[in-house]
Amino acid sequence: MALTANMIFVNLPVRDLKKSRAFFEAVGFEFNDQYSDDTAACLVISEQIFAMLLTHEKFLSFSTKEICDTARSSEVILALTAQSKAHVDEIVEKVRQAGGKPAKEPLDYGFMYGWNFEDVDGHHWEVFFMDPSAAQQG
Repeated sequence: MALTANMIFVNLPVRDLKKSRAFFEAVGFEFNDQYSDDTAACLVISEQIFAMLLTHEKFLSFSTKEICDTARSSEVILALTAQSKAHVDEIVEKVRQAGGKPAKEPLDYGFMYGWNFEDVDGHHWEVFFMDPSAAQQG
């Protein structure tokens, strides 16, 4: 039987939980306070996708490995869809205003447009728009 999950919770260590929460709120995300406290904040990405922003101490209670130094290494790129190319640009502008920074120049493949950015903890994110009809045309 194949493994299927109904929900996903991505756990991310953050240096300053209040600062990280303020950053994502400024970008336009909401939080589920039912699963948040002074050691964790539940970032709502969709009805079934969440990122748990965890203090380093809380994160290390789930792992025996060191926390990745995001100034030097990327462990994962969290990619999220946007509604249009303009929406991608709008989100990255909010990221800049909130203290994050683009990680690369935007990539435009015609059928797909995306932009990578780093949050205030250096976690690597991508926001992209894909036009399925343009992809089918080649």
